[in-house]
Amino acid sequence: MKGHCHCKAVRWESEGQVAWSCYCHCADCRRNCASPVTAFFGLPHDSVDWHGEAPKIYRSSDAVERLFCGVCGTQMAYRNAQDTENIHLYTATLEDPDTLPPRFHVFHADHLRWLSIQDSLPRYAKSAG
Repeated sequence: MKGHCHCKAVRWESEGQVAWSCYCHCADCRRNCASPVTAFFGLPHDSVDWHGEAPKIYRSSDAVERLFCGVCGTQMAYRNAQDTENIHLYTATLEDPDTLPPRFHVFHADHLRWLSIQDSLPRYAKSAG
């Protein structure tokens, strides 16, 4: 699987096994992406190879790093020190995001009331783990 930012300066690829795929409704993700909801999926940290420009890193808290393109600003990934197994990549960075739909919702307790996603996926008030 492969992905890239809007301007294609930052690219990634992986042959790793997808651990999970979800919608995230938390306020931090909404603010970081300027979006009412975002979608992530998990891949093993060591399975992701970055190409082109290296992603820039913004440390949003002691435990969290957010990776983005320094040229166009596209959010690429999220690393949390508490998840030692997986890097969280934004589904929208995939070359074909339709190939990996979300399987559940996290932080649904924080969802925006005016956004109604009509699906039958499991919804977790906080994280799924």
